Amino acid sequence: MLNIKNIPKEVTRVTETLEKADFEAYLVGGCVRDLLLNKKPKDWDITTNAKPEQILELFEHTFYENSFGTVGVVSDPKSTVGQSETIDESLKTIEITPYRLESRYSDSRHPDSVIFSDKLEDDLKRRDFTINALAYNVSKDKLVDLYKGQKDIKDKIIRTVGEPENRFDEDSLRILRAVRLATELDFSIEQKTEKNILKFASKLKNISQERIRDEFSKILMSDNPMSGIILSQKLGLLTYIIPELEKGINETQKGAHIYTIWEHNLRALQHSADKKFPLHLRLSALLHDIAKPHTKYWHKDKKEFTFYGHEVVGERVSREILQRLRYSKNTIDIVTKLVRNHLFFSDIEKITLSAVRRIIRNMGSENVWDLMKLRTCDRIGMGRPKEKPYRLRKYMAMIEEAMKDPVSVKMLKIDGNRIMEIINEKPGPKIGLVLNALMEEVLDNPKLNTKKYLESRTLELIKLPQKQLESLSKKGEEKKEILEKEEIGEIRKRHGVK
Repeated sequence: MLNIKNIPKEVTRVTETLEKADFEAYLVGGCVRDLLLNKKPKDWDITTNAKPEQILELFEHTFYENSFGTVGVVSDPKSTVGQSETIDESLKTIEITPYRLESRYSDSRHPDSVIFSDKLEDDLKRRDFTINALAYNVSKDKLVDLYKGQKDIKDKIIRTVGEPENRFDEDSLRILRAVRLATELDFSIEQKTEKNILKFASKLKNISQERIRDEFSKILMSDNPMSGIILSQKLGLLTYIIPELEKGINETQKGAHIYTIWEHNLRALQHSADKKFPLHLRLSALLHDIAKPHTKYWHKDKKEFTFYGHEVVGERVSREILQRLRYSKNTIDIVTKLVRNHLFFSDIEKITLSAVRRIIRNMGSENVWDLMKLRTCDRIGMGRPKEKPYRLRKYMAMIEEAMKDPVSVKMLKIDGNRIMEIINEKPGPKIGLVLNALMEEVLDNPKLNTKKYLESRTLELIKLPQKQLESLSKKGEEKKEILEKEEIGEIRKRHGVK
C-alpha cells in the first residue's frame, strides 16, 4: 500500500477540502503509479465527483480555462505552516478534474465532447494504460484498481485499459506515450498493445508536432534514451519523428568507427544521458552525425568511405528537424551550432591560442564547454575507452587559458584617461609607467584596488624621479609575467597536461 507520508500537505489539503464539502476525492493516474514505484511524482492530479463550478467555490486561488473540466488550484506558500515560501515546482498547481466520460475522438486527438459523471469507475475506464488507471483515497487509505494496474507495475508491463485499438483510436499520441513510459520506467510493452502500436503508427501524422516533441523530449531525458529510440524505430514510430536517423541504419563506417552511423549516434546519445547532460546536449549528441549518410563517399585512394562536410550539411539538417518539431529558437540555435562545430579537433602540436580563440568566438564562451562535452559523447559513441584522452584534455586546457582574464592594467579601478585628468597632462610614456607601477602594488595587495587609493597614489607616483618610476613599472611587468605563468601552470596541472 502507499505510504501516506510521501504525499505532501499541499495535496492532502486539497483532498481534505473536497471531502469536508461532502465530495469524493482521489489521487489518480501517474502520481499514484509513481508512489507505488517509490518515485517522486512529477505532478499531482486529483479526480472528484464535484463539478467545475463547485470546485471553484471551494478554493481561493484557482484557474479554469479548458473544455475538459480541469480546475487548477494554485498553492499558497504562506498558508503552508513550517515551510519556506519556495514550493516544489510539482506542487505549485494541483489539478482537479471531475469524473468524466468521453465521446468519440473524430480527430484522433481530442474527444468530441466531455460528459461529467458521478462514478469513479467511468473516469478510470477512459484512462490510457492500466498503470495509470489507479486511484487512491488518502483519508480512507483506499486504492482502487479495476484493471490490475498493480500487477502490471509488479510485472513491469505497459498494457492499455481495455482494447488497445480503442485507446489508440481515441488518442493516437498514446502509441508514443507507451514507448515513453516503457523507456522511463524500464518496462516492456504487452504483446497485444505492441502489435496495435505497429498497426496505428501512421496515425502519428495526425498529431501536432508540439505534442510529439514533448513526448520525444521525455524519452531523450530518460535514463536510457538509446533503448527508447530503438523501440520507437522497431514499432514504426521514428519515421514520423526523425526519419533522417533511420538512414544511418546498416551504414558502416571505416577508420576509428566500429559501429554503424545509427548505432554510433545512439551510443553518443546514451553517454550524454549517463552524464546527466541537459536536453540540448542530448539532442546534439543524437544529431551530430545526422548528415553522414548524405555525404558518404568512397575514396578510391584511401580505400575507405569519407564523410567530408557532414558537419556543414548536419547543421542544416538538424535545423530542419528541430524546426519541424517546434523546438525553441534558443534550443535550435545552440544545437545546430554544436553540430556545426563538433569537428573542431586538429593536431595539438599545431594548435595555436588564436585558433582556440576562433572556436570560442564561433561557439560563444557560454557554449564552448558544451562542445567539449559533445566531443566526449562522440568518442564514447565510437567505442573509445577514454572519454577524455590527452588531446582533449590539452584542448580543454588551452580553452581555459584563452578564456582566462588577462593580468593587465585593465583590471585596475583606474585608467589612463583618469590619470591624465588627475595630473593634468597629455598622453605620454609616463601614463603607462604609472599604470604598471599601480598594478605592481595591486598584484601584491588586491585590497588596494580602489578608486580612492589609486587616485591618491597616482599623485604620489607622478612626483617620483623618472628612473624610480621606470623601476617600479618594470617590477609590475615582471610580476605580471610570473603570475600569468603560475596561472597557466595551474590550469595545465588541473587538466593533466603539460
